[in-house]
Amino acid sequence: MDSVHRQTVQIVNRLGLHARASSRFVQTAQRYAADVTVNVESRTANGKSIMSVMGLEGSCGKDIEIITTGEDATAALSALVDLIAARFGEAE
Repeated sequence: MDSVHRQTVQIVNRLGLHARASSRFVQTAQRYAADVTVNVESRTANGKSIMSVMGLEGSCGKDIEIITTGEDATAALSALVDLIAARFGEAE
């Protein structure tokens, strides 16, 4: 059975999960074999689908829960948490 890894972090970039940030999130998730699920409030998304992630409407200050399962799930979770903490590479 695959172990489940999860972590909740706060969205800290000013514009939240807009198109560019969502694209970077999905591109990062797709580098891993792990399944990635993302929750913001009552919404759930496939972390490897740009439309699904953008539909979360994750704005600055909201908590985002990332759940990874399967092969390289730990590495995938770490990379995604780091991406969010780094503001998706944005200045603010």
